[in-house]
Amino acid sequence: MTPDSTLLKAPLLLGLIVLVPHVCSSDFVDIGRRTNYFILCVEFAVFHFNQVYPDEYAYKLLWVRRSQRKQFTFIYLMELELGQTICTKQDEDLENCPLQEGPEEKKVNCTFIVDARPWFSQFTLLNSTCVQK
Repeated sequence: MTPDSTLLKAPLLLGLIVLVPHVCSSDFVDIGRRTNYFILCVEFAVFHFNQVYPDEYAYKLLWVRRSQRKQFTFIYLMELELGQTICTKQDEDLENCPLQEGPEEKKVNCTFIVDARPWFSQFTLLNSTCVQK
């Protein structure tokens, strides 16, 4: 191998070093908000939020701001806007429960990362961050 042939291969090697991590990246990619597994993860995240948030009233989904999935996995990232309802956490039908209005109205923006194993009906909350609006 001559020094000239090594120099010619250097750009090719550099290209592979740059390309391989990009192709094998585990970054989150946008997905449809109506994807089956994503919908299940949203329901799980809202349920979990209601279980741990120190409020007597339940919150429900108002808006999905971001819907993503980590490539080659079933790990979902979601940014959700939740609104406080007039129903307590023990009420059954939260979907049809009206939102608080006026000075009592509260909204929360949350980012959740959920690992889904839907074939086992298993969901794990990996991370959550919520801020009141």
